[in-house]
Amino acid sequence: MAKELAIVLNSGSVNSAVVTALAAQKHRPIMLYAETSTATGARSRAAYDQQVGHFKPYREHLLSMPFLATVSPSSQNQSQIVSDPRQHSAIGARLLELLPMIAIAARFAVHYQAAGIYLGLRIGPQADELAQASEFLQITNELLQLPCGQSEMEIVTPLLELEPWQVVDLGFHANAPFDKTWSCLEEMSEPCWACRGCRVRESAFQQAAKPDPMHAVRKI
Repeated sequence: MAKELAIVLNSGSVNSAVVTALAAQKHRPIMLYAETSTATGARSRAAYDQQVGHFKPYREHLLSMPFLATVSPSSQNQSQIVSDPRQHSAIGARLLELLPMIAIAARFAVHYQAAGIYLGLRIGPQADELAQASEFLQITNELLQLPCGQSEMEIVTPLLELEPWQVVDLGFHANAPFDKTWSCLEEMSEPCWACRGCRVRESAFQQAAKPDPMHAVRKI
């Protein structure tokens, strides 16, 4: 019997690789990539394309969403988001960005009669932020099920409560293609290993006691 289909939002990141690998264990994935800018994100897009080649999804779609570039935490100074009380909280900004992506993913889920929508959203064990994200996902699930007419369709977030090192550990068990991911905040041919994205990645692999295949391209 053929596996059911599932929508997977994939950005080319470590989280995306792990959540796609988990989705592929139970479903035939349909991968979606949100393209927010033509000027940046080429390396993330390249990582996504490599993951498409690895997972060989049932279908894959590129979504042109340039308006997200104006609200994405990754395109702003993160400290400004946290320190300015007039701005959304960091978790609020992340969930705000997810709304249009979830809505489009739901439309694809209806079209393909998919069983669920997989997100690589990771909050960690912080009680307040985790509670906010969990409530957001519960409400969003309920809101989606009525117009979609699929009472069993749900948003699946298997990484939600994990620390970065736990994501890496889980990814190794799920055979996630870490060599086809991009974490660096710079647009270069190789990771800089100095930005916040690279430092978080390096720490996660070290804490998980796992080798990072991206170090094969690191200049000594």
